[in-house]
Amino acid sequence: MGFWDQLKAKTHELNGQLQTKTAQFKNKEFANGAMAMCALIAAADGRIDASERQKTAALIMSNEALKVFAPEELRQKFDWFCDKLQGDYDFGKVEATATIGKLKAKPEQARAVIQVGIIIGGADGNFDADEKKAVKEACFAVSINPGEFDL
Repeated sequence: MGFWDQLKAKTHELNGQLQTKTAQFKNKEFANGAMAMCALIAAADGRIDASERQKTAALIMSNEALKVFAPEELRQKFDWFCDKLQGDYDFGKVEATATIGKLKAKPEQARAVIQVGIIIGGADGNFDADEKKAVKEACFAVSINPGEFDL
């Protein structure tokens, strides 16, 4: 099996697991952490262009696992984190990472947010080095070994 086929299979598997878990995690902290993760993936290369932001927002809205949340609330929170990252990347990154870090005491929710990052990062078939780095940093923020996700 080629690398891309493995990535697609892993993404499909994670999405299935995540659908089951998010119904259990329907709370503000999880939604905020997931949107912070998505914004970090969109800004993984240090900037967010309009098309990338729109594409990531569309992926969020179409993701089955996140459908337990009101789409407009997710969109507003995603936009809020993107605006922070665009205004001052370093400060925005600290804020988004700190939001994810709030899930440290809830390891199952933290793992699910990491899975959201992997799914969004790999949705275009190219989970690049910058996106992997963003997910690894999120893993460290919640004290999860990135190796658990083959990172």
